[in-house]
Amino acid sequence: MGLKLGIKVNEMGKIKKGDIVGRKSYGKDILFKVEKILKRKNEPPVAILKGLIIRIEADALLDDLVVMEAKQIQTNMRSLEARLENKLKHACINVDKSTNTIFKRGFLKRETRSEENGVILHLDGDKRYSDKSIKCYKKLNLNAIVRNIPENKQEYVVFDLLNRYKPDVLVITGHDGMIKNGTGFNDIYNYRNSKYFINTVKEAKKWVAQTGKDLVIFAGACQSYYEALVAAGANFASSPARVLIDFMDPLIVAEKVATTEDYKYITINDIANELRDGTRGISGIGARGKRYTRTKI
Repeated sequence: MGLKLGIKVNEMGKIKKGDIVGRKSYGKDILFKVEKILKRKNEPPVAILKGLIIRIEADALLDDLVVMEAKQIQTNMRSLEARLENKLKHACINVDKSTNTIFKRGFLKRETRSEENGVILHLDGDKRYSDKSIKCYKKLNLNAIVRNIPENKQEYVVFDLLNRYKPDVLVITGHDGMIKNGTGFNDIYNYRNSKYFINTVKEAKKWVAQTGKDLVIFAGACQSYYEALVAAGANFASSPARVLIDFMDPLIVAEKVATTEDYKYITINDIANELRDGTRGISGIGARGKRYTRTKI
């Protein structure tokens, strides 16, 4: 598939926008892309970071950052590529295409039965992830509309997008993270983007109330405020244990719902083994599948 995530490698070691870096204080455990550098009066500048293959947002002083070597970056990217290819190879899709037509002959009529996967609307705050998601959905033969919408703007556009596309599954994601990790679990202001995801879920539920549509919602990213997302109306959300989730996790949930027959009910246990950290990363109340069988005479 070939990954093109807008990566630049800074050979000089000076931190700048677009560089791939690691945090020395965390043992360089996660690779980040520098989104921007904030200059502060009488204080050292701070870099705003977004995970390269993990849906986390963070900040760090420039002195705590080190530019990663090209070899290590490529190792991480190959790991993501391998996981994506494995997922595509073993995708749980019942048909080769999203629509499968079967003909049955009767005495005086011909009956046509079509099986159609659910339609997915995916809002993603990260442009690189949005582009990659489009390619993955196409490879999976899923009917998915992906829109790159910054997390803080998703709540203002979701109602109109739902009206336009009338999906069966809504994915609301991007980047998130706890500002003070390990504390303030019930403080909405301790999460970087959870409040935006929550508001977007609430707007989606207004659309559901108006239209009567049985919409399945996934919401959240790394370390998101799980309980508040579910309370707002999400069927599946991250992150119960405030752990990291990676690029693929929201797609895995969406694909499972969209390709499961509508008479079956999906629980998190049906998906957990395919996720980065299982039910520690994503859980929820479950939902009915969105693969429909329609009969025409």
